[in-house]
Amino acid sequence: MSRQLVVMRHAKAEQAGPTDFDRPLAERGRLDGAAAGAWLAGEGITPDHALVSAALRTQETWAAVASGAGWSLSPELDRGLYAAGPETALDLVRLVDDRVERLVVIGHNPTMAVLAQVLDDGTGDADVAASMAGDFPTSAVAVFSYDGAWADLGEGTARLEAFHVGRA
Repeated sequence: MSRQLVVMRHAKAEQAGPTDFDRPLAERGRLDGAAAGAWLAGEGITPDHALVSAALRTQETWAAVASGAGWSLSPELDRGLYAAGPETALDLVRLVDDRVERLVVIGHNPTMAVLAQVLDDGTGDADVAASMAGDFPTSAVAVFSYDGAWADLGEGTARLEAFHVGRA
C-alpha cells in the first residue's frame, strides 16, 4: 500500500514562555504555519491522521497548518514526541494504525531534521534532497511516499517527494 508521510518542524515560536514546553508561536509562526498548510493543500495533500507533539508551539503550528490547508482533522497529541530523539519519533510513527494512509508528524528539531534525513531512500529528485540537506528551519515540510506497513518504516525506506519551507 502506498502511503504518504509529512514530517514537519514547528513554526517560529516566541523566545520565552512559562516553560519551554509552553512557548507559544510568534505571529510570524502563525503566518508561516498557515502558508505551509496552503502549500500542502496545493500539493493535494490531505492527511487522515496527524501526530503532533503536545508542546504548545506544535499544537499551535498544527492549528495554523490545518487552517491554511482547510483541514478539520483533530490531531493526536503526544507528550513523548516533545523530547523524542529520531529513533523514538520513528517508533511513534511505527505505532500508527495501518488504516492511516496519509500521516502528518509535527515535532521539534533536531529530531525532525534527522528523521527526514534518515527516512530518505535516496531515489527521489536530487535537487529536492539537496535543498532539505542544507537546513530544516521552522515551518520546514518534507513529504515522503512509502510502500509498506507503518510498523516496518525504517531508515532509508521512504522516497522524498517534496521539501518546502512555509513562509508568509
